[in-house]
Amino acid sequence: MTVFKGKGVYGAIASGKISVFKRNEVSVKRVSVEDTDAELARVEDAKAQSTAQLQEIYEKALKEVGEANAQIFAIHMMMIDDDDYNESMQSIIETQGVNAEYAVAVTADNFAEMFSSMDDAYMKARAVDVKDISNRIILCLSDSEESADASDDKVIICADDLAPSETVLLDKDKVLAFVTAYGSSNSHTAILARNMNIPAIIGLGEEFLSAVKDGQQAIVDGYTGEIFIEPDAETAEKLIEKQKADEEKKQLLQNLKGKENVTLDGKKINIYANIGSVDNIGAVLMNDAGGIGLFRSEFLYLENSDYPTEEQQFAAYKKVLESMAGKKVIIRTLDIGADKQVDYFNLAKEENPALGYRAIRICLTRPEIFKTQLRALYRASVFGTLGIMFPMITSVTELQQILAYCDEVKAELKAEGIEYSDKIELGIMIETPAAAVISDLLAPMVDFFSVGTNDLTQYTLACDRQNPNIEQFCDIHHEAILRLIEMSAQNAHKNGAWIGICGELAADTTLTERFMRMGIDELSVSPTLVLKVRNAVRNLDLSE
Repeated sequence: MTVFKGKGVYGAIASGKISVFKRNEVSVKRVSVEDTDAELARVEDAKAQSTAQLQEIYEKALKEVGEANAQIFAIHMMMIDDDDYNESMQSIIETQGVNAEYAVAVTADNFAEMFSSMDDAYMKARAVDVKDISNRIILCLSDSEESADASDDKVIICADDLAPSETVLLDKDKVLAFVTAYGSSNSHTAILARNMNIPAIIGLGEEFLSAVKDGQQAIVDGYTGEIFIEPDAETAEKLIEKQKADEEKKQLLQNLKGKENVTLDGKKINIYANIGSVDNIGAVLMNDAGGIGLFRSEFLYLENSDYPTEEQQFAAYKKVLESMAGKKVIIRTLDIGADKQVDYFNLAKEENPALGYRAIRICLTRPEIFKTQLRALYRASVFGTLGIMFPMITSVTELQQILAYCDEVKAELKAEGIEYSDKIELGIMIETPAAAVISDLLAPMVDFFSVGTNDLTQYTLACDRQNPNIEQFCDIHHEAILRLIEMSAQNAHKNGAWIGICGELAADTTLTERFMRMGIDELSVSPTLVLKVRNAVRNLDLSE
């Protein structure tokens, strides 16, 4: 028996045969050519094929893992059309008189090296992306197909690492788990694994690659981050029992459907779901969420080639409100920027996009976009119970401007004879330390707060959560974060507002009791985690 230990990114246990992931990579040679125009045309054709493939992957990801996780493929499509990237390939072909494959490969290496040398963690991560899209273009140039699953049987996929596209393209019905030598728990691939409910371990090290072979029997423990290759009988028996107990526990959770989110001593809390597309509504209903605590509206912008019209947005908001049949739906306004880039917005490149021109900052400086969305939201409000939530707030002035635009839109609709609900709740996200610190000033102006713990964590700790080099410093349970949440809860309640949490910490059941003692009114999590959180709530006794 051989045991390797890495980091579990999705807690579950899987047992089966190993399949070593074989990536379809083409060996690129430098070939002198006379007709450079023909090579340039080949690049354009390969780019078009690559974009079409990425569009299919994006649509698949949108249905399986939601907009927030699918947007990486929208970014890949934009990168293919990047001017600097294309000018480099063109220049190499024309000045050196070489084949298209070589020009793409050299450009990929140069850009990956450039991104890797940057200080900004977001830009460092683009090195992997440029390699991924370049390999795709080279495969199209050589008429090679993408890798398929290695076996028709259910297997444990083992690899050096998996690109986001490779993870999405895996046939979930054939994959028991995936295990990689490299990677970060905050990488796109790890996030996709969690959303696809696939047991996963990352960071097992280079030795792991030389130790694994096709057909070996293995057991993956996603809780401990261990893989047991050719386990002995005693170990196998112990882990299989653990797997059975795990599955029984998950089955018991299904029995919680229709039950209240109430502690043993009678304290109630709302448990809602986070979604990124209208396509995710089925998962919300299937998992018995009490409502939608975060509907990410930016999918409408990411999947469009131009600004979505008022009618397009109205139709989407109306559908989600009607589908939820009166249950509360909180829709977050446009949160484009940082790692969610849309080419037709023509946003300038920034040194530090996470702290840059994004979300409400775009809305307040481009009111024509903001008002279009607000009109669609207010019009849709008559079809259900709507809350509107504004992201990336840092000041009272911003909130005053937002409320002024809301009043302006209502006045316009009234003048046009268009109906809207007078029971819409307005709220803001607490995702900057500034918002938490002045929450006493912001609370009287809104109906609710929703804490975005992902951004609040990285801004409070000055830790880019996409940067694997500082993962050890990104303590999601840091007392500073918990104090900011508690301060916001106190100030919300003092001023008659309610407060929820919609970031990943909402699903952290080790914190459920503390959140309830703080007075948190609502927890909004991925649909598949609703019952797990309900179970945690129902086993608490806050009177003790």
